[in-house]
Amino acid sequence: MKILGLSLEKSVGAVIFRRDGSGNRSFLLLHYPSGHWDFPKGHVEKGESEKDTLHRETMEETGIKDLEIIPGFRKQIIYFYRAKGREREKRLHSGRGIFILKKVVFYLAETEEQDIELSFEHVDHVWLPEGMAEKRITFPDPKKIFRMARNFLA
Repeated sequence: MKILGLSLEKSVGAVIFRRDGSGNRSFLLLHYPSGHWDFPKGHVEKGESEKDTLHRETMEETGIKDLEIIPGFRKQIIYFYRAKGREREKRLHSGRGIFILKKVVFYLAETEEQDIELSFEHVDHVWLPEGMAEKRITFPDPKKIFRMARNFLA
């Protein structure tokens, strides 16, 4: 939705973890072309539920099909940014605003899958244990979501 040049957008993402044979958890982080590390996430398409978006985006970005959403965890962040570079050009060409107010809803999900089929939207991925994962996450809001997920699991 665009109001006075400001695009209002909603995405859904997940803090995804898996357990090794000893029950230790590792968390999946994706490396974005802009350089930051974050969770899988993407735009909600028309007529799609949040959980449908979560499954679709996770599949598209990582290849993970087996994903169990953990009941009781749903957190959101809201932030503002200005599109730059290639994103700015694409947005202007399609008539979307370059000033974006974005709401991202995060779920907590577990998978048994380890192998990742990375999409063109990312340059790398990593599975990291809790302490290392929090350090690798680039921005404060996703770090906060991660801490809430970790506390929820504790």
